[in-house]
Amino acid sequence: MIRRLRTGGFHLGMSLVALLWLGPIVWVVSMSLRSFDDIAANGVGSLPRSFTLETYRQAWTDGGELRALVNSMLVTVPSVLFSLALAAVAAFALARFRIPGRRTILLLMLAGNLLPPQILLIPVSKFSELTGLYDTLWALIAVQVGFGLGFYTFVLHGFMRDLPGEIQEAAVIDGAGPGQIFARVILPLTRPALAALGALSFTWIFNDLLWAITVLRTDDRMPVTPALLALQGQFVSSWNVIAAGTVIAAVPTVLVFLRFQRHFVSGLAIGAVK
Repeated sequence: MIRRLRTGGFHLGMSLVALLWLGPIVWVVSMSLRSFDDIAANGVGSLPRSFTLETYRQAWTDGGELRALVNSMLVTVPSVLFSLALAAVAAFALARFRIPGRRTILLLMLAGNLLPPQILLIPVSKFSELTGLYDTLWALIAVQVGFGLGFYTFVLHGFMRDLPGEIQEAAVIDGAGPGQIFARVILPLTRPALAALGALSFTWIFNDLLWAITVLRTDDRMPVTPALLALQGQFVSSWNVIAAGTVIAAVPTVLVFLRFQRHFVSGLAIGAVK
């Protein structure tokens, strides 16, 4: 009886947490499907009395969501690929070879993530101006790669370090060089960690606001998160259009998570065990 009560209480508590989490999402989606007249007459918290997809057309075309999504993908995809590629190489070298001061190198790479990003806004902006990259997507890509590399290397280093050394020794006996060991042995075994980091980094970079408004100035180059701020200024009283733009902006990250969900969960599970 006590066990059943505990199980029932747990499920009840988790159901309340799920409702608390799903409530704002359902509210935003329902508001994005309502007309302006419905919201103006009944309020944003009332039950829907209308249904329209015109809000999504307005956010997609008039609000510039299409252009912003393209910019976000042009920044996010290269940033994720470059970050994980460089982090995998660095982690492989630091985890599988006896490099002098490798622990210090790893700690220095990780220490950059401990600095509050607010104190680096002006130096990053000035440096991008000096290099001629200011107000370009390449500047934002470089910033995202630079500030994420230390954390990604630290995580991948933990995975690669705990791989059995006998696997690498067997590959060496078979005549494999460091490049072949990395590409054919270590990377396949690290795939869950790479997938988990890929899903996380995609979400972080895609939803970034701070660095985008630091190194970009032109509206046509802004990713989706700064574009949502502009959308609020353009449709200041049209909450349904703003909600539609928010739903559109959330779709790519949801699709990426659903695509890599299995690898993401397995990567977290392996990390927890190790």
